[in-house]
Amino acid sequence: MPLKTDIQFSIIFYALLAGILTGLMFDLYKIIRGTKIPKIIIAIEDTLFWILTAMIVFSFLLYTNYAFLGAYVYTFMLIALGLYMKFISKRCIKFELGVINVTSNYLI
Repeated sequence: MPLKTDIQFSIIFYALLAGILTGLMFDLYKIIRGTKIPKIIIAIEDTLFWILTAMIVFSFLLYTNYAFLGAYVYTFMLIALGLYMKFISKRCIKFELGVINVTSNYLI
């Protein structure tokens, strides 16, 4: 039995949100990781980041749409991630760096 239209739209909506969430986490990870790190450490950190991201996104989808993981869920997650990285990522990195600078000024 096919899913109702409103349920399908909510699945697509939450898949798009999951893609944006992944992009936000990736930007934050890039800020935290920094530069001038040995390649083996970067490989380990990348692996751990993607494992953590997969668990967070799966939990998000489990909570919002019972972890319905059809092909179009992955497609819309990738579309949202691509659009986020192309159009929003630079602004979010500037914002995240600003927040880190402001909070570090208050803590020091």
